[in-house]
Amino acid sequence: MKMSFLLSHAATSALFAAAIFAASLMAQPPQPVSQAGQPTSPVPEAPRSPDSVPGSRPKRNYPAPTNLKVLPKNLTGNEVHKTMETWAGSLNVHCNFCHAPDPNNLGPNGRPRLNFADDSKTEKKVARLMYTMMQQVNQDYVSKAMDMETDDMGSLVSCGTCHRGHQIPEDFVIPREEHSSPTPASH
Repeated sequence: MKMSFLLSHAATSALFAAAIFAASLMAQPPQPVSQAGQPTSPVPEAPRSPDSVPGSRPKRNYPAPTNLKVLPKNLTGNEVHKTMETWAGSLNVHCNFCHAPDPNNLGPNGRPRLNFADDSKTEKKVARLMYTMMQQVNQDYVSKAMDMETDDMGSLVSCGTCHRGHQIPEDFVIPREEHSSPTPASH
């Protein structure tokens, strides 16, 4: 009886393992096979747009901007939003750094939405001033220097050029030069 119990237990375990193995094979997509019966490499899937990736949010359309004073007035809401995301990332801030809340316009979470057209925050005024400076530096100096370059080196100035993820640019500290005696080259 002990031997039959062990055999039936072994048989049950083997059947269970076979069932798991079969289920794992069924969960895998079928492998393409050539006319000669040899496996072929699968055709890669077409890249998905972020809108079609499961769990991602659909692309949002932002309303037409109002009160543009330094940005081109023909920008769409999505273009302004992309620009603002770049600026916010360059300073490591969020929208409310420059934009004031509107207590009369509550969102679904009960908190005030931001009033993007409002000019009451000093930070927004400074951002406009800095953008104007950046445009002038690029137009009057950097682009002219790039025109003189023959090796295609250099790039335009952006918010991140100076801010590098800080609200206020950090002081540049000149690296200390390591003084070491040069070693003669061996030939």
